[in-house]
Amino acid sequence: MIDLIATPFKKQYLDSILFIENQSFHDPWSKNSMEKELYNSFARYVVILMDNKVIGYGGMWLILDEGHITNIAVDPEFRGLGAGNLIMESLIKTCLAEDIIALTLEVRASNTVAQNLYYKYGFALEGVRRGYYEDNKEDALILWKRKI
Repeated sequence: MIDLIATPFKKQYLDSILFIENQSFHDPWSKNSMEKELYNSFARYVVILMDNKVIGYGGMWLILDEGHITNIAVDPEFRGLGAGNLIMESLIKTCLAEDIIALTLEVRASNTVAQNLYYKYGFALEGVRRGYYEDNKEDALILWKRKI
């Protein structure tokens, strides 16, 4: 059995998160943007560790009684081990602890692996943002989980 641990985002994890960010996204967040999340009072991030190595992370912004998932990523070398599930479960647990009643996010229309993860946790398709992604003008699917 693989031992994965979820822990809050701390500055010591920043470089590892940036590595995963760059491996995972067409238009990754900058170091400056990610570092600001450490001090953003609306942000909640979780880091997934395996043998003290960062293998994934996810975050959201809490706005009133809703959460907006900003990013979820798992190191390509460690995908399929359950880190995505642990990220989702950790974010949902945070929502419950902070009286958040709904979660939303945008996901690339082509990213069926991520979509399947979100659908597994009760998200539903509620809209499309046409040409949302700047790098290739791909559509974003707007997903909501209305009841946490």
